[in-house]
Amino acid sequence: MDFHTARQSILTQTVALNPAQRPFIHCLRQGVPPIPGQVTSLLLALRVLGEGLRQEPSLDRTLTHAFFVLTYESRQLYLQGQKSGIEWPPLLDEDLDRIAKAVRDILADEA
Repeated sequence: MDFHTARQSILTQTVALNPAQRPFIHCLRQGVPPIPGQVTSLLLALRVLGEGLRQEPSLDRTLTHAFFVLTYESRQLYLQGQKSGIEWPPLLDEDLDRIAKAVRDILADEA
């Protein structure tokens, strides 16, 4: 996966939504689990972005918004779903932690 593809993947899963494709955040907003492999693809894209953005002095607003959606909104939707009785996949909680760590590493410019 190259940088452009990784960036586009993150955006289409968070802020540049096409509901016909069942984006990651759309699944969580609907109270349904992500599609199998979706989190793995997100983590791969975040790793590629982390490498490509290393030592960049600033990030574009759209990508930063996507990072916010991936970390904050996804966690809030997960917690709301739990309170509503949604039975999320067992590893989704840990997956959200991994996503948050990957985004934190990008923002902190750490490997």
